[in-house]
Amino acid sequence: MLIKIYGSAIHGVAAQTITIEVNVDTGGVGYHLVGLADNAIKESSYRISAALKNVGYKIPGKKITINMAPADLRKEGAAYDLSIAIGILTASDQILAENIQDYIIMGELSLDGSLQPIRGVLPIAIQAREEGFKGIILPKQNTREAAIVNNLDVYGVENIKEVIDFFNEGKPLEKVVLDTRKEFQDKINLFPFDFSEVKGQETAKRAMEVAAAGGHNIILIGPPGSGKTMLAKRVPSILPPLTLKEALETTKIHSVAGKMGTETSLMTVRPFRSPHHTISDVALVGGGSYPQPGEISLAHNGVLFLDEMPEFKRTVLEVMRQPLEDREVTISRARFTVNYPASFMLVASMNPSPSGFFPDDPNNTSSVYEMQRYMNKLSGPLLDRIDIHIEVQKVEFEQLAEKRKGEKSEDIRKRVLIAREIQGERYKDLEISYNAQIGPKEIEKFCELDSSSFNLIKLAMEKLNLSARAYDRILKVARTIADLEESQNILSHHISEAIQYRSLDREFWNI
Repeated sequence: MLIKIYGSAIHGVAAQTITIEVNVDTGGVGYHLVGLADNAIKESSYRISAALKNVGYKIPGKKITINMAPADLRKEGAAYDLSIAIGILTASDQILAENIQDYIIMGELSLDGSLQPIRGVLPIAIQAREEGFKGIILPKQNTREAAIVNNLDVYGVENIKEVIDFFNEGKPLEKVVLDTRKEFQDKINLFPFDFSEVKGQETAKRAMEVAAAGGHNIILIGPPGSGKTMLAKRVPSILPPLTLKEALETTKIHSVAGKMGTETSLMTVRPFRSPHHTISDVALVGGGSYPQPGEISLAHNGVLFLDEMPEFKRTVLEVMRQPLEDREVTISRARFTVNYPASFMLVASMNPSPSGFFPDDPNNTSSVYEMQRYMNKLSGPLLDRIDIHIEVQKVEFEQLAEKRKGEKSEDIRKRVLIAREIQGERYKDLEISYNAQIGPKEIEKFCELDSSSFNLIKLAMEKLNLSARAYDRILKVARTIADLEESQNILSHHISEAIQYRSLDREFWNI
């Protein structure tokens, strides 16, 4: 007897429905699995055999042929155990399952018949709804994630026996219902860190506010213990809240990567990713033999923090150049191409020198050669994509001992939101959301200067020996500063502040 049952495969951050055809006949004995399956799927026969035996069923001693279509698409992982097992039972007439084709069935089997959670549940559920399936049957740990998708019945099971009884005897399964919007709104403002906890560093806080308001990439330069990491961890708390669309995009990526917790249904705050400096280029941008999203995709719609940036391998840093520009990553292989979104805000930190001190600090023991080699770890093209360079000075004792709390993230965020709304209105007819994304054409149109502002930036270029690449960056940052003040025009004091945020372009650093 031939039976068809449906599962799903992940390709990038999207899902594709897989038809699992199970044929059982009496013309011999054997178990044949075809359709470009990986080793985890090929080993499923052992898990299925033990699981069925432990719930009172068995794999029949007949010729079993299983085809996973489309046959030219690679399938991987143990998530097909449940669908193959139910297919075998149905094809061998051990159970009746007349409406089996109305459901996507996925789950990894343990030897006792219980189910283990799987990856990529959200894109699978979205695809199931789009293709008109009535429902989806999953391990119980994955149901909250799948229940985000409306107009789809989501059933969570703990043991294969529950699925067998559902199809064979009509025993109802518990349907999981989730109020996505309520859950989203309840958790949208829950942040573990707040800017009020940071003592001193008012200049750095202001730079962070400007960076958040315009979506600018920023690098913090300061000695160890000055609060660079502390400041970076609080950036998500002042960024605009995720929209429901952005939350779904972000959740899909984390779901595919297997980073969603069992109690989490939807990501409600912007992600903050902080990879160690020993990370490989594949782990950062994504890829591998079986492509997975990298750290820059896991930071999509959020923040990627590179602590001690010069300590990262140069090749690792250089592979970020294109994603920073295109806001997506394309992983190409001989048989397929996968796209992962990667629209993130880069926050980096570094010491001013190998010894940890600024070049003019008496405690600095690094030679000119050592400092030059240290600074050369960051290439010009990469720094070209970082709009704001801010020096973070050591915090004095009086500031550390002060009892008064600093300004709350909530208050800073209100100003950021107003600036983002101004930018959204300005760029509503363009494929641009905020100031960091504008190019030369938009700079010319939206960043006009009066005579005093023009003379100021001209003087800065000459006196401070600013590089040519700093010019556009100063104009973009000045546009954001003007938006924070709700000023239609860029004024000279906006330009003046923006010039201060180009530390690494000054002659002081060009050793």
